[in-house]
Amino acid sequence: MDIRRLARGTVEWSRLERVIQTLADRYGRECVRVEFLEADNWLSVPCVIEEEWFVKIVSRQNALVHAMLTTGRNVGAVSAGTGGFFGRFDTPREMVEHEYEATERMREIGINAPRPIDAFEVNGLGVLVLEYLPDFRSLDDAPDWLVAERASELFEMLATLRDHGMAHGDLRAENILLCDDEFYFIDATNVHDDRVEETTAYDLACALAVLEPRIGAHDAVAAAKPVYEPSELLLSRRFLDFVRLRPDHEFDAATLRTELERAANVDRL
Repeated sequence: MDIRRLARGTVEWSRLERVIQTLADRYGRECVRVEFLEADNWLSVPCVIEEEWFVKIVSRQNALVHAMLTTGRNVGAVSAGTGGFFGRFDTPREMVEHEYEATERMREIGINAPRPIDAFEVNGLGVLVLEYLPDFRSLDDAPDWLVAERASELFEMLATLRDHGMAHGDLRAENILLCDDEFYFIDATNVHDDRVEETTAYDLACALAVLEPRIGAHDAVAAAKPVYEPSELLLSRRFLDFVRLRPDHEFDAATLRTELERAANVDRL
């Protein structure tokens, strides 16, 4: 069994039924049609209701696992030479309320993200309701030529977050969606808003880790270069080894480091 599936645990069917009934009641429906989704990569039970709402149901187990992952990420940040900057959640409700607020903030500053609809608690379970994006695909499913053509847009989105004192904090291909020929961010995590320099560099390192296997280190850095200062490019090097340890990133850190140094030094000449 996948370790993520084991760590995620299960939620009793009776509790899930109560969540679904609560959703129907809140939105004035006598009954609703539910499709549960493959959940290996989620710290929640995800489902789609009426092809209208995307719902994440978060258990206490999910919150505990998230807290453990957050501790590991902060250790990784310390090993990269900075203090830890990831925030943790103590309850499922805190998790869904944060994602609701983070998604709302992204939309307010012009970042594409699913419209947040609701966040509440039912019988100890956190429930997040977002608009459902039909016909979306993750960056993993996009062809390499499209990734190369649109790479600069990803960095521009991240720079918009930076310019508003924000960061994504968990950027990976699964959290970058294409819908109606537009990029969308999902699943922003909790990072301290007084650590913009480090969180910007971490986001940049994650984006480069996503792009390098698809378009090569040179083209990935070339797409980032117009958006970032040389100091930001160089600071992102600190996080490459940390990002490489994550199971959802496989990339050539040494080549990326060389390309970042080359790009930053050229700008300084």
